[in-house]
Amino acid sequence: MKINTVEIPRIDNLSAVSIAGLEISVTWLRGKNGLIGFGKKTSTQVLGVERFRTAQSWWQKQLSNLEINNSLSDSGTGPIVFASFGFQPESKSTLVLPEVVIGQNEKRAWITWFGDNPAPSIKNYLPTNEKLNLNWLPGSLSESDWQNQIDKAIAQIAQGEIEKVVIARDLIVNSSRAINIQKLIQNLETEYPNTWVFLNEGLVGATPELLIRLGNSLVTSRVLAGTIQKSGSEEKDLALAASLAKSSKDLEEHEYAVNSVATALEKFCLSMNVPESPFVLHLSNVMHLATDVTGVLKDEFKNANILDLVSQLHPSAAVCGTPTEKAMQAISNLEMMDRARYAGPVGWLNSKGEGEFGIALRCGQINENLDQVRLFAGCGIVAGSNPATELLESQAKFKPMRTALETL
Repeated sequence: MKINTVEIPRIDNLSAVSIAGLEISVTWLRGKNGLIGFGKKTSTQVLGVERFRTAQSWWQKQLSNLEINNSLSDSGTGPIVFASFGFQPESKSTLVLPEVVIGQNEKRAWITWFGDNPAPSIKNYLPTNEKLNLNWLPGSLSESDWQNQIDKAIAQIAQGEIEKVVIARDLIVNSSRAINIQKLIQNLETEYPNTWVFLNEGLVGATPELLIRLGNSLVTSRVLAGTIQKSGSEEKDLALAASLAKSSKDLEEHEYAVNSVATALEKFCLSMNVPESPFVLHLSNVMHLATDVTGVLKDEFKNANILDLVSQLHPSAAVCGTPTEKAMQAISNLEMMDRARYAGPVGWLNSKGEGEFGIALRCGQINENLDQVRLFAGCGIVAGSNPATELLESQAKFKPMRTALETL
C-alpha cells in the first residue's frame, strides 16, 4: 500500500483545517506546529506489562506493508502512528494510524495520505457556536472523601512507607448535546499555546509535560513537579513564582521527579545535562517547577525505538511517586478509581522509531456518544503536603478542560 508525503504551504492554524469526508481523529499540537490527523486507516489496542513492545511489533508489521513515498527528512513526515498508553498495564492502550496527517514545523508544512490519488484538498474548518448546557457531577470520590485519602497518604509518608505519591481524582460532566471535539482542541490550543494539545480515541487534553522526545539520537524530557495556582495579578504572580522556587515542599517533590527521569535515561545516554535548579514554567492557570533533561544516545542505542525509552520512563515520579512499586500500591489503595489512560504516555512515532511522547495530563475522556467527559487531575503528595491546599491545586489543574468545555 502506497503512502505519500509532499510539502505544502505553511498553515496559520493547524487546528483550523479539515479534510472533506473525514473526521478529526488525532492531534499533537503546540503553538503553530505539530500534527493533526483525520480518519482512521487502521488501529489496535494493546495491554499488559509488554504493551510497549507489543505496540512496536504491531507498528513494524504495518510498516512492512507500506510503500513509502517521502522525499522530506523531517521526523513528522511519512507514516505516523499516534499512541496513548494506559497508566496501569491492565488498562487498554490505543494506537491509531490516520488516513491523512497534516504536519508543520518551523521550516515547512506537509501532508501525508494513502493511495495513488492526488493529495486530499485541505479546507477551512468552520465550527458552530451553539452553547453547551453542562451538568457537573462528582467523580469517584467527593472532595471531602478525597482529602481524607490525602491524609492517609501523608500518614504513610510519615511512617516511612513511601517518600512521595501522586493521588488523582476525577470529575464527570454531562452535556446537553454532542461535544465538538475539533472546537474543543482549538480552545485548548488558544488558551494553552505552551502545552502539547493531544487527541487519541476520545482522550483529549493539553499537557505541559514532555515525557520524551527522540530525534537524530538526541533525547529531551521536560519534567514538571511542584505547582502553585496563579492569582490573575502579574505582580502577585511574580511573588508567587519566587515563593514556588524557594518552597522546600515543592523542591523536594520536583527532585524526586527529576531523579527518576535522569536515572531511567542514564543507561541509554551519554553527555546528559541535568540542571541543578529548576525554572518556573508559567501557564495560563498555574505555575510549575520545570527541568529540561537532555542527552545523546550511546552508540549501542543509536537504533533505539522511542518506545524503548518510554517503557523505561513510565511511570515517572511526577505521576506516580517514589519508590515506584510502593507508590503504585498506594495509588491503587487510595484513589478508588481507574486512571485508564490518564497520566500514561501519549504521543506519536514515525517509521524510524523517532517521535514525541508527553504525559496525558490536564485531560478528559469523552464517551462514544460525545455527551459526557470524565476529567482527571492529580497532586504530588510529600511530607509537607496539606489536603486543603492539594484540593485547590487539583481544582486549578481541572481548569484547562473546564474552561475549554464551558467556552464551546
